Amino acid sequence: MLWIIGVGGVLGSISRFMLGTWVTSRTSSSYPFGTFVINVSGSFILGCLAAFHGQHEISEMLYAFFGIGFCGAYTTFSTFGVETIRLLERKRTAQAIIYVISSVVISIVVAGAGFLIFNT
Repeated sequence: MLWIIGVGGVLGSISRFMLGTWVTSRTSSSYPFGTFVINVSGSFILGCLAAFHGQHEISEMLYAFFGIGFCGAYTTFSTFGVETIRLLERKRTAQAIIYVISSVVISIVVAGAGFLIFNT
């Protein structure tokens, strides 16, 4: 089971890096859109997976691979924290507050949406 989680984690971290780099290269804002997109999309994916897993529509192995491994490495709370500190250091307090509130609220909403959409 640990190997399954590890392989999912490798793919999740690579996906996070590639998507974050791509999103960041397309914006000129100091707002950390890359991490925001990653955390919101990862929350939605995990919400969907939790619904499937709770209904026994996916196996423990698939949940371990995608839910624990991939999503665990794909989403990035530590980067979210560092980016918030960087905004505060640059005296962009309003942006930091918006980033924290929008990231937390929207991630919870889309995780719930993913769960509700697939929880029949």
